Amino acid sequence: MMRSSNPALQTGTFSGYGYVSDAETMTSQGVVAKTGLLLLFTMLTAGWTWAQFYRAGGDPAAVSGWMMLGLFGGFILAMVTIFKKEWAPVTASFYALCEGFFIGGISSIFEARFPGIVIQAASLTFGTLFAMLVLYRSGYIRVTESFKMGIVAATGGIALVYFAAIILSFFGVHASFIYQGGILGIGFSLFVVAIAALNLVLDFDLIDNGVRRGAPKFMEWYCSFALMVTLIWLYIEFLRLLSKVRSR
Repeated sequence: MMRSSNPALQTGTFSGYGYVSDAETMTSQGVVAKTGLLLLFTMLTAGWTWAQFYRAGGDPAAVSGWMMLGLFGGFILAMVTIFKKEWAPVTASFYALCEGFFIGGISSIFEARFPGIVIQAASLTFGTLFAMLVLYRSGYIRVTESFKMGIVAATGGIALVYFAAIILSFFGVHASFIYQGGILGIGFSLFVVAIAALNLVLDFDLIDNGVRRGAPKFMEWYCSFALMVTLIWLYIEFLRLLSKVRSR
């Protein structure tokens, strides 16, 4: 049974589809091409939001509205895409555009405080992507059921910690280890980055499963969207980690 802790790549992702001809089935090359296109869409809106921040003299208020639009718009589009996979050729592109607004805003704020952090986080994100792909393709990382269950459990635990921190913040209780640059905070961020990176391996494995099963062509868009979900999470976690290290 194929499982992934990425909510966009869950058990049964490829179920329910009958036979289609070879010309209409998804391919790995198709997923790569569409992922590249979604990355381009993300960078376009991220660049625009970044420009608005610096045009306003580095005032976070100039981009806060765009960040909220990107955050909540991206979340809604992600939920629609997960439940309506056949809509992915349209919704995935709008998801990427929305996430660009959020990433552009948060990146500009981090960059203003820690010059050079954005290029470092982006380099680490794509470096991790290619490293995980090489490890997966070479067989150094074997995607067993135990491996999958461990990553799923760890990802769920991280989500619960973040959710609890948000709830507690409403009552004036702040989980400093999540946001501050102490040893515990850096250790937590390293753990989250490692789990996010391992989610990429699960995504590669499930995408390969879709190709082997002859999933329909629109699933290329869906799988590209799923990879974007993990990459964006990984990038944001690298921003957090680097900011903690540099604030010490």
